[in-house]
Amino acid sequence: MIYFEDLVIGTETEFGTYDVTREEVIDFARKYDPQPFHLSDEAAAKTHFGRIAASGWHTAAMTMGVIARRVVDEERAGLGSPGIDELRWKKPVYPGDTITVRGKILEKTPSRSKPEIGSFRTETTVTNQHGETVMTFTSIVLMRRRPA
Repeated sequence: MIYFEDLVIGTETEFGTYDVTREEVIDFARKYDPQPFHLSDEAAAKTHFGRIAASGWHTAAMTMGVIARRVVDEERAGLGSPGIDELRWKKPVYPGDTITVRGKILEKTPSRSKPEIGSFRTETTVTNQHGETVMTFTSIVLMRRRPA
């Protein structure tokens, strides 16, 4: 099990990759972000996207899936997150893209009110197969401390 005490400020982690499919882009858009440029090639062609593009929220969900699978596989003592800051969608994500998710630990703080947990801030960067940054955000993550 990886605990709060095991984290090192400045550590960078590549969480993994995800292959984006057309079917998934359209399915997500139908359910959660039914704007025409996420659903139709014709509508997307009339926008700056040029072709059907994934919703930014879909990009965030795919990113979370990559991170969560890695965290579970590594048996990290994570307790979720109270939120994210500075979410930016830098470039569109298209069907056929492969995204790569990386994180860097910026700082960590033991809880003053709950000595059994700590929190850390991490900067997450998502790139496509061309190395172009498509999304960034900073988040706070809660984590159990090593049992005494």
